[in-house]
Amino acid sequence: MKLIFEKSRAGRRAGRVPDYGLAKPELPHELRRAHPPRLPEVAESEIVRHVTALADRTFGIDTGFYPLGSCTMKHNPRINERLGRLAGFRDLHPHQDDDGAQGALELMWRLQGILAEVAGLPAVTLQPAAGSQGELTGLMLMRAYFADRDEERDTIITADTAHGTNPASVTMAGYKLEKVETDGRGNLDLDDLRGKVNERTAGLMLTNPSTLGLFDEGIEDVARIFHDAGALLYYDGANLNAVVGISRPGDMGFDIVHYNLHKTFSQPHGGGGPGGGPVAVRETIEPYLPAPVVARDGDVFRLDHDRPKSIGRVRGFAGPFGVFVRSYAYMRAYGPDLKEMSEVAVLNANYLLARLRDAYDLPYDRHCMHEFVLSARNLKREHGITALDVAKRLMDYGIHPPTVYFPLVVPEALMIEPTETEPKERLDDFVDAMQAIAREATESPELLKEAPHGRPVRRLDEVRAAKQPILRYHFDEHPALVG
Repeated sequence: MKLIFEKSRAGRRAGRVPDYGLAKPELPHELRRAHPPRLPEVAESEIVRHVTALADRTFGIDTGFYPLGSCTMKHNPRINERLGRLAGFRDLHPHQDDDGAQGALELMWRLQGILAEVAGLPAVTLQPAAGSQGELTGLMLMRAYFADRDEERDTIITADTAHGTNPASVTMAGYKLEKVETDGRGNLDLDDLRGKVNERTAGLMLTNPSTLGLFDEGIEDVARIFHDAGALLYYDGANLNAVVGISRPGDMGFDIVHYNLHKTFSQPHGGGGPGGGPVAVRETIEPYLPAPVVARDGDVFRLDHDRPKSIGRVRGFAGPFGVFVRSYAYMRAYGPDLKEMSEVAVLNANYLLARLRDAYDLPYDRHCMHEFVLSARNLKREHGITALDVAKRLMDYGIHPPTVYFPLVVPEALMIEPTETEPKERLDDFVDAMQAIAREATESPELLKEAPHGRPVRRLDEVRAAKQPILRYHFDEHPALVG
């Protein structure tokens, strides 16, 4: 497929900007270009064909099964998009006075209430734009809490199965990082944990269920270890899709919780956005929440800026409002049966696990939650086939590969999350493909090593791409345009 610049022909136009006879504004000299920008010159029909061809190459949840472990890529009901585009929501200006935004403020207030109930914690901020920003916000809240108590604590503990954003957030927040090992059952190693928690420990960052798809069997002991040391517990809500309406992080002992609205409560979030990362906290941490928060006085809703102990804003305005509308619609569609979302997600994952455990290695022989991790180490040992080869071959079956090589504690990891929105027939198609690939590894290993065979882009030299990334071509450097 040619680049749009390769299709360019001098003098061709897709349209013209109307000339209204207005005077041209004078640009400051330092902002002027030395030369006109080199833009592609193509007809409108060619632009449409080019963009359509690019769209046809894009794989997403709307085009096929997307079992990307830990990313919760579920179907997004189209009614949510229609509601998000209602004029009263879509056209509302961020600086609108409270009395002219009562509907939006009420939706946010009610969303806060649902999220508080889901977490089992009383106070919520909607500001953070994504889970990673929610993590940083939670750590800033920890810092404000301990500073207000004149306690000097400088260390955050994470699991060795933690998402990469956890240690990154710890570093950004100015804390030291301490890692705890995983035991043979897939839980936090309590002996290792006890040896690392002390008076310098500020808190724990933990996903439960973990990235192994396993619920920590010792979570009450974990909470007791930290609380006895005066530390706090932070819940990474990346895997909340497994427990909504079934168990609550606040009841487990967590003091701070972030949600991924775009994952758990349905958003079209492929390609990096949009996202939402609200944070819920206990009463003792509520004074430090970012300002403003949405408050209710009788039948009137308002943004409360009077928060003297607040850590301040973590995002412009009150948060990603379009995300709020879609997530609120998703929650209200389930109503009191919201836990069915998690129950079906767990059922789907355990169904896949039961059908695939004989074809691939199972590192932890337990029932999983909403996702699970298999290993291709037997295929690598016996046939030289890696997890990457399995993932590439899946593309030939029209299925997006699962997450590979994460969590790092599992060699040749394949991390699979079907979500609750996939029917049994689609799950069976995935099983058939995975079992066929396991057979191909035995009978035709070279077929897997050269996969994918039927995609627009074949197997790439990923090592070279990592060492010599070409992020963009300058116009005159493109091979087709120079000699």
